[in-house]
Amino acid sequence: MKSTDNYDLFNPVPDYASNPLVQKGTQNDCAQTTIPGLIYLDNFIDSAKEQELIREINLQPWLTDIKRRVQHYGWRYDYKARGIDYSMFLGKLPLWAEEIAKKLVAYNLIKDEPDQVIVNEYLPGQGIAGHVDCAPCFGDTIVSLSLASNCTMDFINLKTKEKIENVLKQRSVAAISGEARYDWTHGIAARLADQIDGKRINRELRISLTFRKVML
Repeated sequence: MKSTDNYDLFNPVPDYASNPLVQKGTQNDCAQTTIPGLIYLDNFIDSAKEQELIREINLQPWLTDIKRRVQHYGWRYDYKARGIDYSMFLGKLPLWAEEIAKKLVAYNLIKDEPDQVIVNEYLPGQGIAGHVDCAPCFGDTIVSLSLASNCTMDFINLKTKEKIENVLKQRSVAAISGEARYDWTHGIAARLADQIDGKRINRELRISLTFRKVML
């Protein structure tokens, strides 16, 4: 495990973690996007950690009650009711998820340590409709970690209908809070490829981890 994955007196958090709005970090790129409240960070984990997470996830059972395969940790989310209650508590996050949750806090990407994670598997051609994460259910910040493949996420302003595309590269995180959290929908178009840096990039199987703090 590299030093950026440990936080103690001997391996301190990089300086840019104290201000997530800086444009460049020592080893990572961290930027405030054109949408207020949306922060995007490349290379949040390295390829070895990415493969470790994929292995851990694939050892666990998948749920197939919606169009894509999912896993729930910490709390189960009711997609039909769009809600959470105390009966849906599943227990503490597994260690691999807790480690990422703590790193998100250390990097000031989220204030309160997440206690709920949803893992989504996206096959090429699959997407997710534009939505705003349940406001009464979760805290102010939602963080998404992308594994295994790149994609483009669409943000649409609820009032003006302005649409902004944001590339989510594998191993990156996107933190959504404030205006980006409540005034814009975010979704992923169902298609086989994306235009990234002027090139058509075919999608591969992608896994996303969504970290949230449950509010009850």
